[in-house]
This record gives sequence, structure tokens and C-alpha cells, in this order.
Amino acid sequence: MPKRKNRQYGYVDRQKPRKTSVHRATPKPRKKRPSQRPFWAVLLLGLWTIIKAILRVPVWLFHTVNRLSPSAKQGLGRQIFRFGVTLAAIGFVLLIGMFAWVSRDLPDPDRLTDRTVAQSTKIFDRTGEHVLFEVFEEQKRTLVELEDIPEDVINGVIATEDTAFYEHKGVRPLSILRSFATGRGGGGASTLTQQLVKNAILSPERTITRKMKELILSVRLEQKFSKDQILKIYFNEIPYGSTNYGIQSASQSYFGKDVGDLTLSESAVLAGLPKAPTRYLRNDEALKTRRDFVLARMEAEGFITTEEKEAAQAEELSLTQDFSDIQAVHFALDVRDTLIEEYGE
Repeated sequence: MPKRKNRQYGYVDRQKPRKTSVHRATPKPRKKRPSQRPFWAVLLLGLWTIIKAILRVPVWLFHTVNRLSPSAKQGLGRQIFRFGVTLAAIGFVLLIGMFAWVSRDLPDPDRLTDRTVAQSTKIFDRTGEHVLFEVFEEQKRTLVELEDIPEDVINGVIATEDTAFYEHKGVRPLSILRSFATGRGGGGASTLTQQLVKNAILSPERTITRKMKELILSVRLEQKFSKDQILKIYFNEIPYGSTNYGIQSASQSYFGKDVGDLTLSESAVLAGLPKAPTRYLRNDEALKTRRDFVLARMEAEGFITTEEKEAAQAEELSLTQDFSDIQAVHFALDVRDTLIEEYGE
């Protein structure tokens, strides 16, 4: 009986004979994966994802509320209102509690006028007019009355640091809120009264409790003292770099003259110096820029004319920073030794 041929079904391409043996094809080389995204790209992608999720919340709430019946919408509105009022009341009580807790150990504002302010010991010549030597440990200071301070110095400080000094009651709430909104955390919104409290009563540390104490004491000072009294204390307390505290000491150290003899340009220098005394004293260009800024602010506030501003800005700056200058060395040191023997260090 003849053998049966194997039957083939379907289309057979006779030009391409079938393979009789099975072999694994050689694997194609795998494509290299693209390198990982840089960190900043991943961060931006994550931020964008979060922003999109946040933006979808109001849309979802809007559609959800639209599906509610009128009576359900009214009930939801009442619940939201009650929740908001409750949350505001709790926040207010907590805020009052925090201020009460911080106020329990505040220093007395009378400390500014009742205390004895350390001044340097001055050795004069026989005329009593020329200082031969000043003996001081950490703070070189000479108290001065407000009427002896030039108007240009006072106006320069007000124009630069606190234009609303004569209007506010110690703090400027809107300025503080604006500072937080711009990401400065309350910085740059301090009034002159707050700066005085920070330098004369409290420490310059940056903590929430210290800031709250500063706000409370600033309001108390404004209630207790007049604006002129606050200005007088301010000019005698603020640090002006190195061991110089108070504007009279700064004027004598940097310009070799009493504060009452300062020119407009020199007044602008001392008005702008307390913001960053160390930086400005080490950088003449930064000091000149700061002086010119103070003069520009004085012009903008109407304290000086454009001609006065330009003339003062054209003056050269020449600061004297020799803090160890002693005239009649042997005589001055003999007097100092005698004082130490008589009264102690």
C-alpha cells in the first residue's frame, strides 16, 4: 500500500522552505535606558503635581456643591460658617493665652529711664574741652540730649527706618503681615520703638517668644513715653559699630567732632549705619551706597531739596576709625592708674 503523503493546509510559500530545526534567535542588543532625570527636574515635576492636585480641589468642591439641593446647600453654608467662627475663636483665645504667658516675666519699661547707663571715663586736658583719653571696657558711650542732635540725623533715621514713627503706637500690624506674606518672616517691619526694645531691653535672638515680648514692650513704651523721649533713648542706646554705643560716641570716633557739628552727608552716614555697622565700616563702597540711599529717602519724604541731596552725595567719605588714640600718653595713663587705685576698675 502506497505511503500517505503528509497533507499541508493553508497557504505555503514554496519559495521560502520551512526550517526543519529549531534554533533560538540571537537576542538583539537592548537599548540603553535614558539617564535618570536631574534632581531639579524631579522636584519641579513633584511640585507641579502637587499644584495640580490643589487646583482640582476647588473645582471638585464646586461641582459637588452644585449637585446638592438648595436646602442641603443652605445647611452646608451654615456648617462652614459655624466652623469658621469656632476656628477663629479658638485661634483668638490661643493668641491671647500666648501673649499672657509671654507677658508674665516682662522687664519693666521704667528700666530705660531709671537705670544707670554705662558711660566711658573721659580724661580732659587743663581746659576741660579736649579729650585726651577715654577709658571703657565694652561700650564707649556719651549721653546727649535730643536738642543737641541735628534735625538731619533725626529726619534721616525716620525717612529710612520708620516713616510712620509719629503716627503708629509702637508697632505696625499691616507691615508685619506684609513682611510675612513676602517671606521675610516679620523682618524689615520693625519700628524705631521695636528696634529700641530689642537693643536696650531684650536680646537680639530670633525666636517667636522674643518677638512677642518685643511687640508688647513696644506698645507699653509708646503708652509711657513721648515720641521725643523715645528718640532720645534710641540715639543714646543704638550700637554704631565696634564699641561705639550712642550717636555722640559714633560722631566723635568716626568724624572727630560732636554730633551737633555734623554736616548733612555725615548725618546721613550715621543715620544709615546702625542697620549693619560692621558691614558698612569694612566696605567704603557699601557705606557710600547706604549714605546715598538715606539722602534719597530724605528727599522723597521732603526733608531736603534735590540740590541738597546731590551736593551731599558728591562729598567724599573719610571716616576716622582709630579707637585707641591717646594724646599725652604718659599723663593720661598716670591719671587712669590713679583712678583705678582710688575707685577700682
